[in-house]
Amino acid sequence: MSLEQDVAAARGAVDALERACASLTRHSGDTLDARRLRIDVARLRDDLDLLCGVPRRAVHEPFAAVYGDGDDEGIGGSGRTRR
Repeated sequence: MSLEQDVAAARGAVDALERACASLTRHSGDTLDARRLRIDVARLRDDLDLLCGVPRRAVHEPFAAVYGDGDDEGIGGSGRTRR
């Protein structure tokens, strides 16, 4: 398997685990253990993102063509400090 296929399989497994845990925790309500389980699954997703990178999503930025990278003006530009 390629890296992309392995990452997709791991993400699919985390998604399946999240669905299984969500249906399981409906029976116990909002208990400490149920919250901990949800946090653990979220941590798995975060760790996978840190290890493999966050999946890229298309983001529509309507002003990107007008303003470019945004570092052309003001104090907040890269490499600029306030004196």
